Amino acid sequence: MKLSSKALLALAISSITATAYAEPASQDFVPTTLAGASAQSEAKGFIDGQSLGGTTRNWYSTEKKFRGQRFSYEKHNQTRTDANRTNWVQGTILNYSSGFTQGTVGVATEVAAYNAVVLDRSKRDIKGGSNRTLADSDGDAVGQWSKLGLANVKFRVSNTTLTAGRQNFSSGIVDTIGNRALPSSFEGVSFNSEEFSNLSFQGGIFDRVSPRTEQSLSKFRSEYGNGQETDKVKTLGFNYQPFKSLKTSVFAANVEDFWNQYYFGATHELGDAQTLALTTGLNYYKTTDTGSKKMGNIDNDTYSLSLGLTHQAHSLTFSYQEVNGDEYFDYLHETNGIYLANSLTSDFNSPNEKSFQIAYGINMAEYGVPGLKFNVYSARGWGIDGTHYNGTAYGTAGESRSDLRLMDGEKHQEYGVGTSYAIQSGPLKATTIRGTYVTHRASAQQADGNIKEFRLVTTIPFNIL
Repeated sequence: MKLSSKALLALAISSITATAYAEPASQDFVPTTLAGASAQSEAKGFIDGQSLGGTTRNWYSTEKKFRGQRFSYEKHNQTRTDANRTNWVQGTILNYSSGFTQGTVGVATEVAAYNAVVLDRSKRDIKGGSNRTLADSDGDAVGQWSKLGLANVKFRVSNTTLTAGRQNFSSGIVDTIGNRALPSSFEGVSFNSEEFSNLSFQGGIFDRVSPRTEQSLSKFRSEYGNGQETDKVKTLGFNYQPFKSLKTSVFAANVEDFWNQYYFGATHELGDAQTLALTTGLNYYKTTDTGSKKMGNIDNDTYSLSLGLTHQAHSLTFSYQEVNGDEYFDYLHETNGIYLANSLTSDFNSPNEKSFQIAYGINMAEYGVPGLKFNVYSARGWGIDGTHYNGTAYGTAGESRSDLRLMDGEKHQEYGVGTSYAIQSGPLKATTIRGTYVTHRASAQQADGNIKEFRLVTTIPFNIL
């Protein structure tokens, strides 16, 4: 089950409309012109532009299933069950980035070592391992492990950069996910072009993913499917800001023999947060099957619409989301390629599901405590109907998801409260401490189940060079 993979996103809800210190949103048109300066012309050189730093993150989570549901694990060759699961991992990233060499074509490199130390190694606590704690074939925690999280070479001309190797990448379809002790990364070739003032282009071809809690590279697979793998992911798109108040994003991706997926996102700001500001967010995905159809027949339209009101320190956000299709709205495992407003502990992405969320956030900077935020939210999903599903990717016995054909009128609800604090000065400046508590309740055939989770995450950045 993909429970809690998005729980930290609850902390970001308050930032959707966090414009309390911004000027009133301008509605002026932004003309498209060539970028005013060339990043490559300002290159400092391979050594002079280098940096060495990173982060260390203490990641703690305790979960409890209820209404008769249990985690299972193996001990002494017997399958045992328990309602509780605890994971506690210290993840550290040491990142070296060179500067770009000078000249028409600049060359640079980036290398990052990832290290994890498991602080709770009890087999009973970790329940045999997951995408939280790495475990061996016997279910015992791997106490300490390391890998190259990033290793790439970059070439830059003007404001266009080509990156080859293991790297981060961010778009509405293929996006690095960082909600564990360590983040994921991708193996392949990508480019980012910012030759225009308000228009940028991105694209990439990737054939492997470096998972958050694995030492080796893996082929891509879907988040909700039956374990089918694909050899190649291609994506291309652009970000465009036609008005100072409006930002848009368009991306397409071909996941070989899985699907073609298309994404459109837009965010518009109106008003002055000192009195009242309105932020509108739209995210839309179209997914259709392709190639040998390893994921079966897919014809899925999914969207979310959010309306956020901000008055000084306070924000109130309403989000509606709808899935139109007889299968899950699916995305690539070990990515954050789901920008839907109601993607929380549950993604609220079951076939034909509708969901609604109300979220409230407060920024305590207005009350003399900069860096401190609180949020609370409630989300409900209803109308889940998989009875018309005729494929095999989401419903064969023994797979990770319940059979969609058994989902008839299923519903679920989720409540969450969170707080975060960012240290504003001193040697620990920019250190963040985040705490969340989430409860998810579901009807019998809804796949995410009944679970409560408390999570505490402390992230400390550091610089060496």
